[in-house]
Amino acid sequence: MDSITQIVLGAACGEAVLGKKIGNKALLFGAIGGTIPDLDVYVGNLLYGNAIDAMLFHRGFMHSIFFSVIAALLLGWVVHRLYNTRQRRGNTTRQDWIALFFWSLFTHPILDCFTPYGTQLFAPISHYRVAFNNIAVVDPLYTLPFLICMIAVMFFNRTSPKRKIWLKLGLTMSSLYMFFTVGNKLYIDALFKSSAEDSQIDYIRFSAQPSIFNNILWYGIAETANSYYVADYSLFDTHTKFSTFTKVAKHRDIKPAEFEDVENLAWFSNDYYSVYKLDDETYRYNDLRYPLLDLNDPDSSVFSLILYKEKHRLNMKPFKPKFGKLSDALATLWKRIKGI
Repeated sequence: MDSITQIVLGAACGEAVLGKKIGNKALLFGAIGGTIPDLDVYVGNLLYGNAIDAMLFHRGFMHSIFFSVIAALLLGWVVHRLYNTRQRRGNTTRQDWIALFFWSLFTHPILDCFTPYGTQLFAPISHYRVAFNNIAVVDPLYTLPFLICMIAVMFFNRTSPKRKIWLKLGLTMSSLYMFFTVGNKLYIDALFKSSAEDSQIDYIRFSAQPSIFNNILWYGIAETANSYYVADYSLFDTHTKFSTFTKVAKHRDIKPAEFEDVENLAWFSNDYYSVYKLDDETYRYNDLRYPLLDLNDPDSSVFSLILYKEKHRLNMKPFKPKFGKLSDALATLWKRIKGI
């Protein structure tokens, strides 16, 4: 999920492990641990000269169980050596620090697994992207109550029982909301499946996910032999089904057999994608796992990449959302959430 959410969850892990011993410093170190996996964005840019390679590195090895274990052992040893000196000697053990970093690191990719973006939890053994698709990458109803509780923790002495109360409250509320999104996902999947069947869509497979900032408005895509069908549904809609399906052709102006980069992007998109030729050197790649800005325009994917030929490969320009003003996009989203 977004960086703020991961910081909050990491801080909660730090508090749970070492809050009684070192107070608010536990929140700080936990927040650092919760941030580390997302540094793969910068590591990828340092390792690769190709922007596609750098993007695919994100939520890869540094979001794996293996990395969580190795990094926790290393960071736990280093921080214990640096922290446990002079007057602080004996306050904490190496095992304390290893536990703090393990849980703050490990919960990061676990949380990311619930989002549509997914994460390579088992890298480097497997590059399978675990994605449960039940919560958006940014969801204020998950994050804000949790954040408020973690801020409240900071105002009490490390030995105060009220710290534990606020910690448990934050973890309970966030977990209950996550359970709600899982139940909502199961309901939406069943609804999308029945809606597609009622519309006589002979689908091979389908995927459904919430739109950004909420768990009310959902987007679904069904794949057939020659095309995709997309639709959205709000829990506030007057009808209880995905009523209007838009047909999206499997537009492939450049194929995986021509460039391995297209094959890699297809894997990234779980094969829900289209490619449009703009000119002899440039293409638009649409990741159709994510909603269309306009259901009447099959080329209006919100996750759209501009690819260009570079030597014997493809590269991509920096990602820019296709909508204009953010305020206008949010107003449109809010209107659709309300079932209008």
